[in-house]
Amino acid sequence: MACSVSDSPSLKDLPKVATDLKSQLEAFNPSCLKDVDTNEKIVLPSAEDVAQEKQHTALLHDLEQFQTSALRKTETVEKIVLPNAIDVATEKNQKSLFDGIEKFDATRLKHTETQEKNPLPDKDAIEAEKEKNKFLNGIENFDPTKLKHTETCEKNPLPTKDIIEQEKTA
Repeated sequence: MACSVSDSPSLKDLPKVATDLKSQLEAFNPSCLKDVDTNEKIVLPSAEDVAQEKQHTALLHDLEQFQTSALRKTETVEKIVLPNAIDVATEKNQKSLFDGIEKFDATRLKHTETQEKNPLPDKDAIEAEKEKNKFLNGIENFDPTKLKHTETCEKNPLPTKDIIEQEKTA
């Protein structure tokens, strides 16, 4: 496709470049650039990747070349497994239960009065619990500073000579 003169944009249609950028571009010196050697690195696939790709292409080739005429014709035999006597009896029992539930007549029920029982404890149980709590509070809130100081005197009476003689003879 040839480009004609009428297709090229006019000067006023071209994008405007900022003056400071334009001056920098004009003053650019390519000799300031460093010389760099470009190294292209080509990563080769591993032996495992090559083997996997070969296996995949072989599989695709085998699928494309597969001949359905090489298959043998077989007849499919469908077997119907009938339930045994225990399963039939269980199913009949369940069906009769469901029928009984569906056909249940709620109007045949007798009216009953529900008695609400008071689960609260009686007065004796409340009093016993109060006494127990009072006792526990007395132990927990015990103030040892209210105790009087006492001296403990250990008495270890030594045996007399007669008692020692009796023990020796015994």
